[in-house]
Amino acid sequence: MRALLVDDEPLALIGLQKAIESEISGMEIVNTYSNPKEVIAGVLEHRPDVVFLDIHMPEVDGLKLGRQIQAVVPGIEIVFVTGYDQYAVRAFELYALDYIVKPVQRKRLRQTVIRIKEKLNMKGLMKPPDTNSPLIYCLNQIRFKTPGMEPQIVKWRTSKAQELFAYLLHHRDRKINRGVLLELLWSDIEEAKAAQHLYTAIYHIRQTLKKHKLDTISIRTGELEAGYRLEIGDARVDAEMWENDMKQLSVLDASTIDAYEGVLKIYEGDYLGNYEYIWAEHERERLRLLWLYHMKKVSEFYEEQEVPDKAIQVNRRIQLMSPDEEESYLSLMKLYHAIGNRIGVEEQYLLLKARMEHDLETPVRSDIARWYEQWKSPDAVTPSTLYK
Repeated sequence: MRALLVDDEPLALIGLQKAIESEISGMEIVNTYSNPKEVIAGVLEHRPDVVFLDIHMPEVDGLKLGRQIQAVVPGIEIVFVTGYDQYAVRAFELYALDYIVKPVQRKRLRQTVIRIKEKLNMKGLMKPPDTNSPLIYCLNQIRFKTPGMEPQIVKWRTSKAQELFAYLLHHRDRKINRGVLLELLWSDIEEAKAAQHLYTAIYHIRQTLKKHKLDTISIRTGELEAGYRLEIGDARVDAEMWENDMKQLSVLDASTIDAYEGVLKIYEGDYLGNYEYIWAEHERERLRLLWLYHMKKVSEFYEEQEVPDKAIQVNRRIQLMSPDEEESYLSLMKLYHAIGNRIGVEEQYLLLKARMEHDLETPVRSDIARWYEQWKSPDAVTPSTLYK
């Protein structure tokens, strides 16, 4: 089991390392970092199983760094170690495996390591999916694909049945209490009537699955119908497969760029992106961050290789998928400037200005506005200088 430790206080870092080495067998500390800005590169280099991460650091928000780590290395476990226990709820919103309050107690540390080992053992027991098994699409829009058939858009009896299926799929293999589902979907009507709507929706979901010949997917009912659990059997979920494919990619270079682009192209839209399900926002944002991080890396690769046309294509796709991502507009402005395309620069700035000021009612980011004004000035510097 490989671990990476992060804490901006060197003494705390040394103390945690000594505690792990003296109390825990079978854990290799691959590296320690007191500068949080070096962590992402370190995680990509060492590919640890778990990161012990401080939250309260002066230059970098540990919670935000945790999200970035999860984005660039899907499946990595995060254990937050901090003296500020008020962050516990937010930490677990990031699917942190555990949360330890300083000073670290040896007994508590051993409990955490047991949890890590259990989680890693569970991952090791997971069987690779059968590529001929049914596929459930969750990126952008819910669709079903059975072997030998094209993906089919699902026609649900009601929007409530659709959301109920999506929610149970999102929490698959976990029993969801009936009260949670009633509050989520029918909070505005009295309980007995809401319960009847729930039973009806479950019936319609089962009928829809049967119509699409997805017998492998089942909804199990708890005692006295107190809860429901959706199991997908040997079916696959596209978002899960895509994330796993991203995890398998090696270092980005000339020999792997095609593989990177191939996997990134699979990301056709955000997780359940066609639906405004608030409960899916965390997963939606997490997968979007993963995609965005690697898209930016591909763009940087093409810029370093001096292939601006390719970098422009990448950034235009980022802009299409994430129109609020201001950095893509700036990148395109610089790229168009580098190849002498003044119309392209103007177009990008005007698009950004309209997006921010009209749609979002916020000003254009100050550094982007300064760059644009400098570019417009009569004594503007050469393309190669402004490009940086």
